[in-house]
Order: sequence, then C-alpha cells, then structure tokens
Amino acid sequence: MEHRPGGRRLRAGLIGLGAMGRNHARILASLDGVEFVGVVDPAGDPHGHVPVMLGVPVLPEVADLLVLGVDYAVVACPTALHEEVGLQLAAHDVCALIEKPLAHTPEAARRLVHAFEERGLVAGVGHVERFNPALQQLRTRLEAGELGEVFQVVTRRQGPFPHRIADVGVVKDLATHDIDLTSWITGQAYTSLSARTVSKSGREHEDMVAVVGSLTDGTMVSHLVNWLSPLKERFTAVTGERGCFVADTLTADLTFHANGAVATEWEALRAFRGVAEGDTVRYAFPKREPLVVEHERFRDAVRSGTGEGSGIVTAREGLRTVQVSAAVLESAREAAPAVPVGSVESAEPVAPGESVEPVAPLGIASAVLTPPPAAVPERDPSAPTIAEHPA
Repeated sequence: MEHRPGGRRLRAGLIGLGAMGRNHARILASLDGVEFVGVVDPAGDPHGHVPVMLGVPVLPEVADLLVLGVDYAVVACPTALHEEVGLQLAAHDVCALIEKPLAHTPEAARRLVHAFEERGLVAGVGHVERFNPALQQLRTRLEAGELGEVFQVVTRRQGPFPHRIADVGVVKDLATHDIDLTSWITGQAYTSLSARTVSKSGREHEDMVAVVGSLTDGTMVSHLVNWLSPLKERFTAVTGERGCFVADTLTADLTFHANGAVATEWEALRAFRGVAEGDTVRYAFPKREPLVVEHERFRDAVRSGTGEGSGIVTAREGLRTVQVSAAVLESAREAAPAVPVGSVESAEPVAPGESVEPVAPLGIASAVLTPPPAAVPERDPSAPTIAEHPA
C-alpha cells in the first residue's frame, strides 16, 4: 500500500449508524487530520441528525462510499456483516477499523486477516478497552515488573440487558473485551479454558458466561460476564507476588494493594483487616476518552502504512480473540452435566485399610486452543449480505 502523505488530510467513512456507530461518527467529525466524508447505513438515519450536525451524507450502499474516495473506513455494522464489508473494502484498497469482534466465526476472521495482509493494508479491531487509561497504566506497571510474577487475572463485566445488541450473545459482545485485555496486559496467550453459559432473557443467544482458563506462562484467568445484573461493573484484578492491581474501567481508576508488611497486633481489628496490612495506593494520571485515543492511533497507523508497533489492535490480534471466544462457546456446548459432590454429613465412614473409589471429575468440558490451519476456507454463501442489515 502506498503511504499516505503526512500533510494531506485522510478521507474517512463510517459503515453502520447504530449506538456504537454514532459514537464513531462523533469522533470522526472532529478528528485532526481527517475529513469525514460519508456514512453508510441501508436503514438510513431515523433521527436525521447526521447530515445536519455532522454535514455528511448518509448513503445506502458501501459502493456509494467507495465512489467518494476514502483512505479508510470504520466498520460498525452488525457482526455477521463484518466479513462481507471488510472484504469489499480490502478489494478496493481501503484500510479498515472494524468493531469488535472482528468477525462472527474464526474462519471469517481468517479470511479478513488474509485479505488485508495480502494487499498490505492496515486493518484494526475496535477493542476500545485497551485504550482505557486505567488498563494502559496497569500494562505499563506490569511490564516494569512492579507486581513481580503474575499469578491470576480476574475480570467481572456485568450490567443490565442491552437492547442495542441482537445479533450475538454476551460472549462475542462483552467477553471479547476481557479476552483481549487479559492477553494484552499480560503479554500471554490462552492455552486452555472451560466455560458455562446460560440464557435467561428468552433470546437465541447466551446472556451469562463464566470462564476459567490458563495462559501460556501458567497464569490462571477467570471471567464472569453477564447482561442480567442491575449492577454495572467493569472490574479487572491482577494478583501477583507483590500484591494486587485493581482496575475499574468505568471510572478509569487503578489501585494497588500491597502484600501485608505490618503485623496487626490489635486482635479485634484483625477480624476485619487480617493479620497484616500493606499500603493501598490509588494512582493519579491523565484520563482521555478511550475512543478518541483509539481513533488517533488508527489514523496514525494509516498514515505510516503499518499496523505493527502502532499501538492499534491488529486484525491478527482480533483473530486470536475470535478463536478464544469460539472456544468458550464450544466448551459451554460440550459441558457434561455437573456431578453432584454430595455432603460430608451423609458420607459413610471408611474402615481402616478399606479402599476408596476415586470421585468422578466435575463434568466441565475443556477447550484446548490450537493454532489455526494455514488454509483459508471459502466464504459461506449462506452468510447474510449487507442488504439484510436490520433496521
């Protein structure tokens, strides 16, 4: 791909005017060095505020945007359409920032990675949590060794049911955030995982998931994600040999709880504080809107002509997250019914020397993650088309 001249404003478009698309439109309209030229949505703009407030046309087809001439486009249409739209952009040498997840299946994600890499185009994925200032600080401090050896990463991402999401479940919509940020802050990949899902909202897709897994260095991970809680929570805790970092990405706060160093001699207080106390520090740092930072990084990557080392989430990284999310769903589908543990009170006493049958393992299927095959399968002709974009 030919590098974009540093002095020329990049021409950018947007595909999809849903809730996230409108946020992207707001940023594109005021992004330095970028000319926002048009929006694509077959459903149009029901509120009519885009042409009036942002001064750009709303077009029915991706082809109409391509006629205007764009250097890159932000893809914020339903997940099932990411592959079709992304391949169309790549075929016309247009870079793309594709909302997470990259695609609806690992096979579709691989085809997208191949299409953009083959033509030397910059392709990124909108895992905006990476740009949250609390997680940026957390990663920097982990890289500096402030926590020592990392033992565990725990995330909780829960809140009320989102009516804006209809095409995927909570794994692809929300858990992909936690999968991506866990690999990113630790610098490690997932090696195995087990998962359970439930669906209580009456829709086709799951609305709650619990995941436990392991990373390449042995770090244990745990994710709890749901759309069923009146409490909105965005919690990430990383525990290591020197204490625990806690990031709240709703408030962009990062707190460090040091391991106990001072003995608590007041016996009554030990019941509340523990036998030893360590320092607790809440860090102060600049807090910019993550979506603005994401757009700035992608703009600069398009200007330089490369995504590697630019700070964006590359399409290949997005592919790995899609693979892990597919493994989560596979594990949940294959999970056998749990084996009752029984109660201690009802257990029969065992005579000395009597053998004891081993307890059957709990019926939780484990998905072992393996590298994807090199071959790129053909696109599924039954996949939905851009014309089927829901209103």
